[in-house]
Formats: sequence, C-alpha cells, structure tokens
Amino acid sequence: MQIAERRVAAFHYTLTNDKGEIIDSSEGREPLVYLHGVGNIVPGLEREMSGKKAGDSFNVVVAPEEGYGVHHAQLIQRVPREAFQGVDTIEPGMQFHANGPQGPMTVTVAAVDGDTVTIDGNHPLAGQSLHFAIEITDVRDASPEEILHGHVHGAGGHHH
Repeated sequence: MQIAERRVAAFHYTLTNDKGEIIDSSEGREPLVYLHGVGNIVPGLEREMSGKKAGDSFNVVVAPEEGYGVHHAQLIQRVPREAFQGVDTIEPGMQFHANGPQGPMTVTVAAVDGDTVTIDGNHPLAGQSLHFAIEITDVRDASPEEILHGHVHGAGGHHH
C-alpha cells in the first residue's frame, strides 16, 4: 500500500542540519505516525512521502520555504524585562507563549542584556535546510474518525 491522501503512515526519521548535526531522531522511540495530506508534517517532507510504501528508506533535503519557513528579522524584538512578570530567571533558550499579530505564538529568548530581553518569534529551525533520513514502517487506510478529525487516533496518535 502506498502513502496517499486518507492514509496513515508510520516512519522512523533522523533530522540533521547542513553541518550533519542531529537535530531530532525517532531512534529508540516509536515511529512517528501521521495522517497524509492534511499538513501534519512539513510540506516538503509530506510531498516526498507520497507514493512511498512500508520498507522504503530514502533521504530528502527540505528547503526552508517548505520546512519551518524562512527567517524573518521582524520577528526578533527587544522587550523590557518587566514584560515577563512572575518569571524570576530569564535565560537564552527559554521559550514563552505570546500573543502575536496572527494569534498565539511561541517565542524563544535570544539574549538578556540588563533590563532588555531579546525575543525571537521564528521557529528554531526557520531558515535552515532540513536533512531527513526516512524509513517507512507502516501504511494503512485512515479511519473515518481520523479523516474527520484530521489526525491519527490510537497507538502513535492523539488521544481525546
């Protein structure tokens, strides 16, 4: 059975950056399971998954535009320390939820300089090419509920 719309695929992956450093991997964990065709994974990877079947292994490089987006300088802002009320310690790398112009977003603290905190609203992988090593482990038809809800249920999926 091939990966296509209304099908659920399970796969192992290792994601590396341009330098070959591992960013994320399913090694030692359950495979990632997703419903194909509804944007549950980055667009460039989803396109490459089409037509593949269980047992297939392949490598794909996803450009930023089809991954986590290009890096937008306007998403980097300097805000006063008092904007973080109730937070005792603020350090680079910490993430906070904020309300942006397009709704809720996650920002990462890029720097702390005295009473000024620099936050970055870009995804941590924005602007980076994503190097995936993929191994498809299973492909099955999605259930009517999974199609209706737009994600996988049960083992390896979301629970309500």
